[in-house]
Amino acid sequence: MKDISCKLLVIGAGPGGYVCAIRAAQAGVDTVIVDRARPGGTCLNVGCIPSKALIHAGDEFAQASARASGDALGISAGAPSIDLAQTMEWKDGIVTRLTSGVSGLLKKSGVKRVTGPARFRDGRTVAVETDTGVQVIHAQTIVIATGSEPVELSALPFGGRVISSTEALALEAVPASLAVVGGGYIGLELGTAFAKLGAKVTVVEAAPRILPQYDAELTRPVMRRLKELGIKVMLESKAVGLTEKGALQVEGPSGDARIKAEKVLVTVGRRPVTEGWGREELALEMDGPFLRVDAQCQTAMRGIYAIGDVTGAPMLAHRAMAQGDMVAQIVAGERLAWDKQAIPEVCFTDPEVVSVGLSPDEARGLGREIKTGVFPFSANGRAMTMQADAGFVRVLARADNHLVLGLQAVGAGVSELSAAFALALEMQARLEDIAATVHAHPTLGEALQEAAMAAMGHGLHA
Repeated sequence: MKDISCKLLVIGAGPGGYVCAIRAAQAGVDTVIVDRARPGGTCLNVGCIPSKALIHAGDEFAQASARASGDALGISAGAPSIDLAQTMEWKDGIVTRLTSGVSGLLKKSGVKRVTGPARFRDGRTVAVETDTGVQVIHAQTIVIATGSEPVELSALPFGGRVISSTEALALEAVPASLAVVGGGYIGLELGTAFAKLGAKVTVVEAAPRILPQYDAELTRPVMRRLKELGIKVMLESKAVGLTEKGALQVEGPSGDARIKAEKVLVTVGRRPVTEGWGREELALEMDGPFLRVDAQCQTAMRGIYAIGDVTGAPMLAHRAMAQGDMVAQIVAGERLAWDKQAIPEVCFTDPEVVSVGLSPDEARGLGREIKTGVFPFSANGRAMTMQADAGFVRVLARADNHLVLGLQAVGAGVSELSAAFALALEMQARLEDIAATVHAHPTLGEALQEAAMAAMGHGLHA
């Protein structure tokens, strides 16, 4: 097989990798991208997109179930049933549409695709095991975008009844009972979806509260909703393995417990994929388990960049995309550096949680006086008409000049507010900027304006 030479080689076709390749090719850079499977990475294939499809199915089923006993809207219907195999087929159709779309964009941009596992031979040469033989690629610049994978517990190795999020998103029947090990965003998103679909769900979390990456004020509405859905949450508890009869054994503050579950979903985090592609052939520096990069995402080796989950937290698709876009422009000759002020963090639980910028503790840690404004959705007309008035919007700002430092929200559909939150921080908005901006009525976004006014001491509707 004839060797390929190019200016840019991207290893990994997830959100960061494919964005980098497309943007570079658009700028006239001769680009090749390599991945083991179809493009889209974890996000499009077995992560962000399919999980949101399952969450939507759970929401629809829960609403239909509520109608069976009548509700305040006066709508009634018979008890629903679900064919999860058909749901998964619908979900797979969405995934196929999106991954095919990415393939089309790569082709349209002139990016050459090579499919198979890649391995470095040296800092400028990579060998790919394709179906038709070894393809050697020589590149002037290489971007490592190998992503991350689920963490496996030694006491609960994946296989059989013990599954990762990947297997959970491919189930063809709703399990009668589900034990979720890990109360972070992945575990709670999927656990909530399956509970709405009819599974009896138990969550086991080692920390004192769920969603430990968010402050307690944001997570309280989520905890209340979990209880309403009948989800049992065991805090400060550790899953230590399966008993001989197949029950999940848990050690907690009240002693040992055994949970009978048809499936055990382990969601204790993700780890960067730093092995299996020839890292030992390179002179890269590590930052803990991650590849160390500078403000341009360049590694310790000139001409080798790294983006996305493999470079550290926050391990989010939109961060990887932004890094990929920046690196592509650098390779094309631009002088850029990472200067993002905020990266939205969203949890698609019920209710949803979004945080952009500094948390209250982080803001107070600056050593300056802070102004805080909170507006509850219980006073928001749009939230009331959606039967979703739990939660609030919160804004944090410096007391001296009203510069916005952080924005958070918990409530139905608040993920859609993340763009406005991030824009406010990127443009270094002040409370007056947000308060003086005309917000459409009735919308959930009005809560942002009200929170800003509340922070200044003259809220209108609460």
